[in-house]
Amino acid sequence: MTDALSRMLATRPHVLADGATGTALFNMGLDPSTPAEIWNAAHPDRVAAHYRSAIAAGCDLFLTNSFGANASRLALHGAVTRVTELNRLAAAIARTEADRADRPVVVAGSMGPIGEIMAPMGGLTRARATEMFHEQAEALRDGGADILWVETLASLDELRAAAAAARQVGMAWCGSLSFDTAGRTIMGVTPAQLSAAVEALPNPPVAYGANCGVGASDLLRTVAALVASGNERPIIAKGNAGVPHLQEGNLHYDGTPELMADYACLARDMGVRIIGGCCGTMPDHLRAMRAALDSRPRGPRPALDLITARLGAFSGATGGEGLTIGRRP
Repeated sequence: MTDALSRMLATRPHVLADGATGTALFNMGLDPSTPAEIWNAAHPDRVAAHYRSAIAAGCDLFLTNSFGANASRLALHGAVTRVTELNRLAAAIARTEADRADRPVVVAGSMGPIGEIMAPMGGLTRARATEMFHEQAEALRDGGADILWVETLASLDELRAAAAAARQVGMAWCGSLSFDTAGRTIMGVTPAQLSAAVEALPNPPVAYGANCGVGASDLLRTVAALVASGNERPIIAKGNAGVPHLQEGNLHYDGTPELMADYACLARDMGVRIIGGCCGTMPDHLRAMRAALDSRPRGPRPALDLITARLGAFSGATGGEGLTIGRRP
């Protein structure tokens, strides 16, 4: 138990993770055509301010601004040679802000999907995926990240590649997949398959789970399937702040701070150990989640009908494991 997150989990029942990096930086003026990671060099003050907002909101863990900083994604913007620079900067800025906090805060080195389809359906081999994840992981480690955080994946092979990269750089890691309206990833992975796969790895993650997807209620149905799998490894839940709607050409999420506070407590009552937000989750949401987790007593494990009553109907008829309930209108 040498990594900072494992030590934190050993001393408290749950950890509050951060919210949306992309949404926050767009609100600061990031052009949608510019990779967010470029700001680690171009606007480090704004990236630092984003990190500070997570700490001020009460987060115990926040992700570095490096989600898309792999060779494949940066090549689309003519920045393939900047992988090491941008990842190291993302972690170094985060390390500085975490070290200034008045309490322990975990810096999680964010690594998102490569952006290519894994073989045999696509052309991305596991060896090449591991190489790209390794390049990121090494720079995040050198910049000061406490742990690697792999999220929004759809493929178990890609997860295995990320795990191999973490092993190569000698870092603990966490991993989560993104599940759709059918309760599966776009590559067809179910929560039960994820639960089984992480335990078969030579270096299992500190925690695993689900992030992004559709909305908070759908994500908790995925969590219910992870719990039902019998895997006792700590679970991660990072749900979107409601469901996105297009307004005047921009995406807006309908989840209020009050809804996300309910979501956080329902996740806790389901046994989730690491609770955070994803797209649309802003500091106001995080503050409400922190306050609710600290003030509301823990309740019994919620049934699916209580989740829909509090957070809204599910978007699909099943959750990928036969967990059936009504659809979102």
